[in-house]
Amino acid sequence: MKAIEISRPGAPDVLTLVDRADPVPGAGEVLIRVTASGINRPDVLQRMGAYPPPPGASDLPGLEVAGVIVSGDAEAMAAAGLSVGQRVCALTPGGGYAELCVTPAVQCLPVPDGLSDIEAASLPETCFTVWSNVFMRAGLQAGETLLIQGGTSGIGVTAIQMAKALGAAVIATAGSDAKCQACLDLGADHAINYRTADFAEEVRRLTAGRGVDVILDMVAGDYIAREVAALAEDGRLVVIAVQGGVKAQFDAGLVLRRRLTITGSTLRPRSVDFKGAVARALRERVWPLIAAGRIRPVLYSVLPAASAAQAHALMESNQHVGKIVLRWTPEAAGA
Repeated sequence: MKAIEISRPGAPDVLTLVDRADPVPGAGEVLIRVTASGINRPDVLQRMGAYPPPPGASDLPGLEVAGVIVSGDAEAMAAAGLSVGQRVCALTPGGGYAELCVTPAVQCLPVPDGLSDIEAASLPETCFTVWSNVFMRAGLQAGETLLIQGGTSGIGVTAIQMAKALGAAVIATAGSDAKCQACLDLGADHAINYRTADFAEEVRRLTAGRGVDVILDMVAGDYIAREVAALAEDGRLVVIAVQGGVKAQFDAGLVLRRRLTITGSTLRPRSVDFKGAVARALRERVWPLIAAGRIRPVLYSVLPAASAAQAHALMESNQHVGKIVLRWTPEAAGA
């Protein structure tokens, strides 16, 4: 098979198109012929040598794919409601930048009705992340208010739509007026340009001093103190990335007086059983909303697989609104 390999830690140009032996599915796994691979921030970190794959995972980058099941563990497929020849999208432990990819059957979901494989490949990583953190870990409920840091990221565009579709109010931050408008177009109730306004002050103004119930944070660092100040009583802050640094100082007195929860998680090291539970919840609660058009994929750029370096450079530029996807065809793989 053709695959995109990290030849050494470094800049985007270390991504190299190579020939690899076809992977073989083991117990509980399926083999997918990949037609599209989603690009995610952890892929960039892995390429830079800062996010090694977990034990047993492929050294190839790529955490989400769409394509067709070509073989696998028959019992596991039956238990997951899957079959050979079925179009699926999947969360993978790695190895998604390739023409063939192995992943646990329970981490596969059928391609939602009406979606192309390219659109479907943009869904798994963001949907699994948002559901497990915003709804399972933080317990966002209908009628509550969610603040999303980075509303035009792949995670952000999914979180806005999912929260709105399930009855929450949404405030999103973004780095330009145009990106703020994109958040509003996706359904956010309010959008804050973090370059021209203090988001904590704006949150207090927009909520008449009450604050928000849940914050989804991909920045950390010096954002934490302002986020603690922006939470309502019994508010929950969920940190899923540390783009602003790993250290923070904040008012612990506010945490005590307002009964706040500060938590966080990373998805990739979680167990297959956990990811399977998330997949089942998504299939029941979110996939019908996608099929009904209430949540839609937001694609910024689709590039041939051989242009993976260009895709990573684009992600690092932070220009994108939504997802960047690689397409796998014989022509695209060798372009």
